[in-house]
Formats: sequence, C-alpha cells, structure tokens
Amino acid sequence: MNPPPRHHDVPSKPSLDGLEAKWSRRWDESGVHRFDRSRPREEIFSIDTPPPTASGSLHIGHVFSYTHTDTVARYRRMRGRTVFYPMGWDDNGLPTERRVQNHYGVRCDPSLPYDPGLTPPERPGTHQRPVSRRNFIELCEALTAEDEKAFEELWRRLGLSVDWTLTYRTVGARSRAASQRAFLRNLARGEAYSAEAPTLWDTTFRTAVAQAELEDRERPGAYHRLAFHRPGGGRVVVATTRPELLPACVALVAHPDDERYRDLIGTTVTTPVLGVEVPVHAHRLADPDKGTGIAMVCTFGDTTDVTWWRELRLPTRPVLGRDGRFLPAPPAALGTAQAREAYGRLAGATAHTGRERLVGMLRERGELEGGPEPVVHAVKFYEKGDRPLEIVTTRQWYLHNGGRDEALRDRLLQRGRELRWHPEHMRVRYESWVGGLNGDWLISRQRWFGVPVPVWYPLDEAGEPVHDRPLVPDESALPVDPGTDVPDGYHEEQRGVPGGFTGDPDVMDTWATSSLTPQIAAGWGTDDELFAKVFPMDLRPQAHEIIRTWLFGSIVRAHAEQDVLPWRHAAISGWILDPDRKKMSKSRGRAVTPGDLLEQHGSDAVRYWAASARPGTDTAFDTGQMKIGRRLAIKILNVGRFVLTSGATPDAGVPGITAPLDRALLAALASTVRAATDALEDFDHARALEQVESFFWDFCDDYVELVKGRAYDGDTSALATLATALSVLLRLFAPFLPFVTEEVWSWWREGSVHRAEWPDADALRALAGDGDPRVLATARDAITAVRRAKSEARLSMRSEIARLVVTGPAPALALLAMAEDDVRSAARAAAVERVPAGGDGLAYEVRLPEASS
Repeated sequence: MNPPPRHHDVPSKPSLDGLEAKWSRRWDESGVHRFDRSRPREEIFSIDTPPPTASGSLHIGHVFSYTHTDTVARYRRMRGRTVFYPMGWDDNGLPTERRVQNHYGVRCDPSLPYDPGLTPPERPGTHQRPVSRRNFIELCEALTAEDEKAFEELWRRLGLSVDWTLTYRTVGARSRAASQRAFLRNLARGEAYSAEAPTLWDTTFRTAVAQAELEDRERPGAYHRLAFHRPGGGRVVVATTRPELLPACVALVAHPDDERYRDLIGTTVTTPVLGVEVPVHAHRLADPDKGTGIAMVCTFGDTTDVTWWRELRLPTRPVLGRDGRFLPAPPAALGTAQAREAYGRLAGATAHTGRERLVGMLRERGELEGGPEPVVHAVKFYEKGDRPLEIVTTRQWYLHNGGRDEALRDRLLQRGRELRWHPEHMRVRYESWVGGLNGDWLISRQRWFGVPVPVWYPLDEAGEPVHDRPLVPDESALPVDPGTDVPDGYHEEQRGVPGGFTGDPDVMDTWATSSLTPQIAAGWGTDDELFAKVFPMDLRPQAHEIIRTWLFGSIVRAHAEQDVLPWRHAAISGWILDPDRKKMSKSRGRAVTPGDLLEQHGSDAVRYWAASARPGTDTAFDTGQMKIGRRLAIKILNVGRFVLTSGATPDAGVPGITAPLDRALLAALASTVRAATDALEDFDHARALEQVESFFWDFCDDYVELVKGRAYDGDTSALATLATALSVLLRLFAPFLPFVTEEVWSWWREGSVHRAEWPDADALRALAGDGDPRVLATARDAITAVRRAKSEARLSMRSEIARLVVTGPAPALALLAMAEDDVRSAARAAAVERVPAGGDGLAYEVRLPEASS
C-alpha cells in the first residue's frame, strides 16, 4: 500500500542543496533499506554485491557500476521484495600491502620479532623500515579500516541503499573461516592439491601469479642469432629474444616436417659459450616461420618452454631465482670448467644485465651471427606488476577448474549456460575463458596479508617438510593461522624442529576468498537460517573484465561445494573510458575520484549519468550528461511544486478523470510504466530511464502547459491527473534519482517513496478508461506549431494569437477536437478552426493579431 497523503509542505524555493546529507541520515534512522529476514524466500531478492578493494580511494568506475546495482535494489524493494543487499570490503591481498608500504614507509620482514609498541613513521622515509609479519598485518588492518570509513561515507552520499548492518570484510574472522572451510573441503574431496612445478612469478612482489591475472603487453626486444655447434662440425643458428637463458637450455626443437633440420632430430648439439651438449627433438609447436625455425628450450623462458619440457620429458636447469637474479651456483649439468667460468660472470646479475654479459661473451667467441634484430612482441606481466614475469619452479596450491579435466570443463560451461546473462552476449566471454584454460587455478600467494592456507606439515628427521602428509585443523577451530597456531598433537616448541612441524607459509589469493562472497555474505556455516533464505542469490552484478576471475571462480566454488550456481542472474557493466577512449584506471593514472563530482553536480546527477549507460557497454566519462541529470532533478523539484501548489490531491484513485486529454495522458503513462517495468525486469536500467525521462519531458513541456488553465480554475479532472502523474513519475524515477524524488514525495506523503509500491500499468490503464494517447500527441503537435510561429515572429510565448487554423483528415481533426479547449488555452488563441481536407496529417496556420483583420 502507498503511504497516506499528508498536508502539503512545499518550500517556496526548493533546492537540491543538502538533500544527500538530509535523506541519508533519515534513511539510516528509519531503516528504510533494512533487510527483513523474517520474510519467506519467495519475498526476498538477494544481491552478491562486489566488495571493492579497500586500498586508497574509490574512483568514478566504482560509482558507475555500483549505481547500476543500486537501481536494481531500489526497484526490487518497490516491487514488494525485502532486499538482501550487503556491502563487503575486499581488504586483503597485494593492493593493500602496497598501500601500507607506501603510506607508512615499511616492509614486511617475517624474521623479525613482534614489537607490541611499534609506532610507524609519521612520514615515509627514503628506505622502507622492516617490521615483523604480525606488525605489518596490524598496519594493514588499521589502514583498511580508515579507508573503509571513507568508502562508506561516499557510498552513503551516492545514495547506495545497502543494509549497512550486513557489512563484512574479506579478512574478517567470518570470511577467513569460510574461505578456509571451503579449502579444507576441496582438499578432502581431492579438488585442491599442492605441486612443485614451473610457476609464473613476479620478481618484484616475489609471488606466484595465476593465469587469470596475466596481461600481455607489447614490449620492444631483439632477436639474437646464437651459433650452436653441430656434431662433426658446422653450425645451427637459433634466433632467440632471451639469450641470457642459454645456461638453462636443455634441448633444441624443430617442427617434424621442417626439412632443414630433419637430419638433426635425434642427435645432440653443443651450446655456444658453455660447451654443453643438448638433444634436438621434433615437436609440433615449433614454428618453421619464426626466427630460424629451430628454438631452444630453456627452463623456463615462456609457457611454451613448459609445454616442451613436460611433453618431451626434459630435465630442469633453473638459473633465475625468485628475485629475478641469476642464482649463485650453476645447474649441476654445467659441470665443465668452461661452463662454470662462463656462468660465474652471470651469477647475481639481473636478467637484463645477464643478457648484456652473455651477448658479450657470444660476441667474444664469434658465436653470435650478425647484430640484434629489433622486434616488438607480447610479453606476459602480472596485471598489477611493472616487470615481465619469469617462470620459476615453486611449490604451490591449486584448485581443479577444468583446465586439465575435460569433464569438469564441460560441466562448468553448462553452468554458464544455466546462468541468465544481462546482456546475453557476455556469456561468450565466459565460454571463451573456460575453453582457453590451460591449467588449474593457482590459489596460493607468497604474501603476508591474506587468508592463510590452513595447513601444517610434519618435519622429517632432516627437518624437511613432508608435503604429501599435510596436517589440517578441525573446522570448529577455524579460522587458523599456521604461522602462530599449532596443529593438534604438537606443541609450539616443536615448530621448525626435526620431527616436529612447520606451518604453510603462504596465503590464499584474494580471488580464492572473493569467489566465496555469496557464501560469506549469506552466513554459510554460521547462520543456516539466513543461508537457506538468500542462497543461491538472485543477482551477481560486476564488470566484464573480471568474468574470468570473480564470476568464474564463484561458479567453480559453488559447483564444488553446493552443486548449484551461486546466483540466477549476472548483470554485467562496462568500463569508464577517458577522452582517448582508454579505460580509466587508478593504476594507470587515468582515474577520476568522485568526491568533487558529487559536490559539483550532486549525487542524483552523477547517478543519472551512470544509469544512462547500457548494460555491458563501455561508456565515456561525460560531465555534460551529469549537467543534464542535474537539470532533470531541478525540473522534478519545480514540477512537483507546481502540481502541489495548484490544488492537486495526492490520491491517485480520486474519481472524476473525465477529460479526453487527461485520459490520454494516463494511457500514455501506463505504456511508459509497462516499458520501464519490462526493462528493469531485464536488468536494463538505461532503457527504463530513457522511457521514463522521455515521458517526463513531454509531461512537463506539453501536458502541464496544456492543462494549466483548467488546473488554475480548479478542474477536478486536470488536478487529479496531475497528482496521479506526479505520484507515478516520482516512483518511476526513484531508483535512479533517490534524493530529489524522496524530497518531493515528502512534501505530500508520509513514509518513503522507496517503500512505496511500484506503479501498476494495468491499474493506470483502467483509470485512463477510453483514453487515447493520440489525443495527447495531436494536442502537443498543435501547440508546438504555435510556439514555432511565435518564435519566428519574435513574440513572447504569452502573446495571444487571433486564430489557429488546422487542416487535415477528419479522424485527425476529431482527435484535436477532444483537446481543443486545452489547445486554445495553451496557445492563447481567440479561436481554433478545424478545416477538413485530404492527406495523412494535420497542417497548422497560426494567424497572429496583426494579420487577423
């Protein structure tokens, strides 16, 4: 039921200023957005809200996509649902660590003892101060708490209708327990495993990187032509962009159909500079048209090296360490004095320096043919990193994700088809990602601030971890930190002692926890009643670039644990583009922070710009759209004031709407309600806003002008129609412009517009009776012609005209006749003359006073 009317309380000079603070406070006090968990499941709409990374400041992209979600939440609430709309903070992982390092000027050194009285420097120094792991984590928690307060303040100002009592943190105890519980169950079912294998490695952050976090970036490089020595004399030239990895070379490969190297297959060649023998193999991935057509396999230069190494069962000769520098000692295979002397000139060098030194040695020995050949090629980077990735053999934790299991891959593809995508074409991105997976999901990270891998290992007699006998906690003990907690059956004194135990040193990737946001927010494992009511959720809103990470990861986890999709719908938003049509990004220095925009234009105006963007479509940052939104909000204030001071009553069901023009208006409004409702049911906020806004301007510019005369005279039909239209339009605009609609609603209604019923198209159509929208369209065309004539004559719109002569077919003239009195009043015409004639439309002749004689 809509709230009852109250005495009109219309300000003499309505303003947008201060509405955000006023209504945000009142909404919080009255619990307008509070979730009612007593309602049954069929009356609940649950949203898996994206938890923003709490590291620094929000940018305009956040405002953009979160506004889309909020329109859905507000609409569903007005449709009678109680909306489960929590906010989470993704406050673990590398972005937080980097912010803490830069903000406080510290770095984590796990070898240091905890300092309970640590006070970080007031200003970061030139060199980062080392602190213990526990101190570092405390600083992370303290800074993210500050960031989250600022984020919440901005979200409230924007008008997000989240229930702030449902907030969670991805490093909070509840989230850590849920993440560890899911991992332990994955492990028990054989879906999680650890393995020592070649790993994509970021040498700056000293951590492994998953496939979903990779970026290919075009970088300049150069081919160097290395002369290997054939058996019995002669040379075979290999072109490579990474000559520094020659000490890691374990084989050469050529395509089996390449006649140039057929005689070499199955033989050995000798490496230049080092003088080490390596075999020559045939493999289908060798490209005859790339370089010289024969490639050296190094452990490891790129992912193709890994494939060759695995399929050809080649040995491993690691030369680069986790810091990106050459290891102090050469691989065992480099046993000759010549090889060791050459390697000694590389030990400790960076990859770049090692390349320069190795090329110099090749040139000294005459084993470099020609000069470097410049190329531009794609190089793999961690999406947050600044240096090319290396491939280092490390022990990591993995989750099965279909990358090496065709049956699981097919099932996850089917899950994607079960999900309802908005827009539908975004499913292609999901399927492309799943179909292109080449390995399982690497979930461990060699960082500090995150959810610890909940595993310990027994130590053998030599003090080495026994990785195939992990010690796991009982679920009742979660969350645990293996770095400080002790496994059952052991004592702290046995940590690190032969025959004792050690904790797994890694944390889980932030996506490994974020992929469980539906379960965490819904109370999985802690609130069974809530979980049953809101999971699976109704909606996952998110940006398109993290379909491969967040959306896919969430499907993987829910499929494994609950055997369902985690939500029924996925609403995908696009990017914000700068004037150069490039993505706005904090990491690339292109982002716009929203505080000033909200101050300058107002929250409703910024929301209008965001909601005008089509789902899934990249949108240009445009303050011009925000200015249009502000004008719209001001117009809502003004038309609301006009209607309510004209004597209109707020009861939409009042009898006496009899005038054809009034009924035509309600018939057109009913069609608008139906179109907006259909669009919002399909999660297309932009189409809904477009429909409502188009009708609104017609209502203000045409209908209001047409009926002003009757309204001022107290005509019941006109006043009731104005009141009905205002009530409906405020509710239609409420999901998009929550502040101004609440303000105008408060002038004549008790309660909140955001708890009012969504307009009913069928009820409006019934109220319109035999109303024909063509009557309104015909009347609009007539006064438009009059306005044009007055403008051309440079007359005031208030000027009177002698006569309006309308010529055309009888059916069209009959429509005009139904609104003739209103047209004559609005046109300030002494008379309206209808002249029957042939043709399809109406023609207008405006006779001005000086031409009337």
